[in-house]
Amino acid sequence: MVTRSSAPAVPIPLRVTYDHRLGGRWTSIAGGGRQWLWTGPDGGRDQVLPGDPFVDAGGLEECVPTVRGTPDHGDAWSRPWRVTGPGTATVECPDFTLTRRLTDEGGVVVADYRLRAAPGYRFVWAAHALLDLGPEARLVAPAGTPTRLYPEAAELVRSAVASSVRAPSAVVRSAGAPSVGAPSAVARAAVPDDSGGLPGHGGWPGGRPWHSAPWPEPEGLPLHRLGPDDGTAVGAVLVGCAEVRVVDGTDTLTLRLDCADQPRSTALWRNLRGWPAERPYRSIGVEPMLGTVFDRSEGGPDAAVAVVPAGGEVRWQLTISAHRSDPDHGSDFAHGSDFAHGSDFAHGSDFAQLSAQRSPGGDHR
Repeated sequence: MVTRSSAPAVPIPLRVTYDHRLGGRWTSIAGGGRQWLWTGPDGGRDQVLPGDPFVDAGGLEECVPTVRGTPDHGDAWSRPWRVTGPGTATVECPDFTLTRRLTDEGGVVVADYRLRAAPGYRFVWAAHALLDLGPEARLVAPAGTPTRLYPEAAELVRSAVASSVRAPSAVVRSAGAPSVGAPSAVARAAVPDDSGGLPGHGGWPGGRPWHSAPWPEPEGLPLHRLGPDDGTAVGAVLVGCAEVRVVDGTDTLTLRLDCADQPRSTALWRNLRGWPAERPYRSIGVEPMLGTVFDRSEGGPDAAVAVVPAGGEVRWQLTISAHRSDPDHGSDFAHGSDFAHGSDFAHGSDFAQLSAQRSPGGDHR
């Protein structure tokens, strides 16, 4: 019998390009013969004005001070950025100023941010990265991560409830791990037979804007699978998850967010040709974020957002690296085994030592 042995993943140097003229949008993250960023179908990006509806041009957009809510996808994506140094630019918005420095030295993409605003200013920031991925791609994050499902998950949860009733033996549970594939009692109560009680028709029980369940299959939804296209679209927030991997064939993209004393999460937009209704297309957003909600106006004690401290500024850092495994051998890196042991997987890579030399809020010039 032939067994498949593990082989170390090889670092793939990345290069980044961006457009400071409008929105500071990242236009390319490329390396090893592949482009990681997806290009959207919408035109008119160059004509937008502050306050306009979001134009889905693809790439990576800087969403701040909110993602959902007002203004749509935030205030920074629709404004010109002023170049202040090599790879460095600043955007001035009504309530804050954001400065970003982007580098790709050594093949690792590092973005250092500094937001200045009045002490107490509340905001959400997300690196709205839309990725060009195949139907077999998956998102790897620590099992059990609290995952917030929003009302658009209603029909998906209802299908999961129906499936669990028809085939309860399909539920799989491993020792010491949260159950997956089994909608909870809360989900079952929220999705009765008549459509008038669906979460999409008035919210989750108690009027909550979201419902939390453990990753990777919250309420039976396999959100870690980023395909194939099935006509659905859903957003979710992996609360407290500051580092994830996107695995697509032999390639792995790692995204890590560092920020002291602010809540960190990862947002997911899994659009498998389910949105918009009139002309649906495929777009996959994996979005490191400050905060735990899409909309900074969402209330409740668990709706954590970033808050500017007494010093008047917040600094953070986003690091993106890529690896490739041998197609003839397995790779523990790609399969996420490090997560199972609770380790910080990025620090095991060759790139980690380089990344560790950088600190959040480095020289913005």
